[in-house]
Amino acid sequence: MRKICILGNSVAAPRSEEEAPLAGWGQYLGEFLGEGYEVRNYARDAMTLRGYFGKRLTALLNLLSPSDLVLIAFGHDEERVNQLNRYHAPREYQEYLRLYVEAIQAEGAVPVLVTPAARCSFGEAGNVLDTHGEYTELTREVAAETGAALLDMTTFTTTMLAELGPKRARRLYRWLDPGEYPNHPDGIIDARHFNEVGAREVARRTAAALHEVPGLPVDLVDQRLLTPGESPAELTEFMVSHPEAALDIIPSVPGVPVFTSPDPGQFVGAQREFAGKAPTGTDYVLFYEEGRYLGGTAVSASGAWQWRRVVNWPDGQHSIEVLAVVGNAVSRRSELAFEVVDRLAAPRIVGPEQDAWTGPRPRFSGRASRGTSKVMFLEQGRVIAEAPVKQDGTWYLTHAHDWRPGTRTVEFVSVFGAVRSAPASLTLRVRGIPEDSWLRTSLESRETCSGTCEHYPAMPVW
Repeated sequence: MRKICILGNSVAAPRSEEEAPLAGWGQYLGEFLGEGYEVRNYARDAMTLRGYFGKRLTALLNLLSPSDLVLIAFGHDEERVNQLNRYHAPREYQEYLRLYVEAIQAEGAVPVLVTPAARCSFGEAGNVLDTHGEYTELTREVAAETGAALLDMTTFTTTMLAELGPKRARRLYRWLDPGEYPNHPDGIIDARHFNEVGAREVARRTAAALHEVPGLPVDLVDQRLLTPGESPAELTEFMVSHPEAALDIIPSVPGVPVFTSPDPGQFVGAQREFAGKAPTGTDYVLFYEEGRYLGGTAVSASGAWQWRRVVNWPDGQHSIEVLAVVGNAVSRRSELAFEVVDRLAAPRIVGPEQDAWTGPRPRFSGRASRGTSKVMFLEQGRVIAEAPVKQDGTWYLTHAHDWRPGTRTVEFVSVFGAVRSAPASLTLRVRGIPEDSWLRTSLESRETCSGTCEHYPAMPVW
């Protein structure tokens, strides 16, 4: 049997029955392959190129046989600059991809670089939004440079969502109303991971794309199995009859639905989820902005609800209303005001000043614009630290490690969830004892002492 190995993250990972309807496209790929091929799915939750590179990649290389295929499907987590342990700077991302390709080719196997799958995210005009930024193109560039095969999942999943539109696309994801699935009685909102229907459709399109990749075996895919599945139905929230008419009905349902999240006046992202409680017996809750119907959701047995627009919120101030529906009766409305942040200004650096001298432990400080939750520090594109932003917009950090002497350039990026600013740059000059100075080399027989050490001679205190 010839192996088709899948390396990647949670979007491709295999799932158990207990996790249903969550599913990974990798678990269905074998249904569309020809005889003599087997899929081995090594994709795992929260896995990144850096995280997979150690023991996991080594173990895979020991299992490979010549002519095996290895699908390398990353790019979902590496783009997240707000998470220190996952973010890969563009250069780092490409360097790792090259190392994967070289290692797999050295074993006589065939690497296939896979761009990340599209998330269920739409603009106000109903267009599919690109949530991966430059990482899709970074993958394409490495494929071109190394001669590795490319499977452009970003393109064909974006096409898939565009064909369905925002009123149907959600049906392919683990995005459920309360009571819709027994494993999630209170519902779940997940615009990233596919359900069983979506994962199988992505697997089908993956197989069709593999069939078109030059140089792969002609019998790899059984084309007879590539018949498209049935198109998902329109979402219930868009099938409500005359939803604006509910605003004209005299309220008769006791109680009123309330928002429990977010807090009033809070900064939120363009894809923010809303949660709340509804009066006993509520069948459905409806949402409006300035009298315009936005959507709705069912309510769980406990009265809990959660809801998110498939379409992103535009930047700025918003106020939405919610009312409960029981049969043909409605409740009074409750209102929530919030502010959407989908762009940030670069942070302002107060200290050190540009080109100033600093000791080996530089202390950075500055101010950030509205909505910024933290400031990320990058050197040569790689994240080296983060500083939380206080309510008054100030931030500061003393770096945890000693810096070597010399001229250093640091970039600072404001972040709020998935939103990031352009970088602000600072060049500073680090003063210290050079690595090759006799003051250091004369002590090389011992472990390094700090300035507070009682042994002599000790290093200076900064």
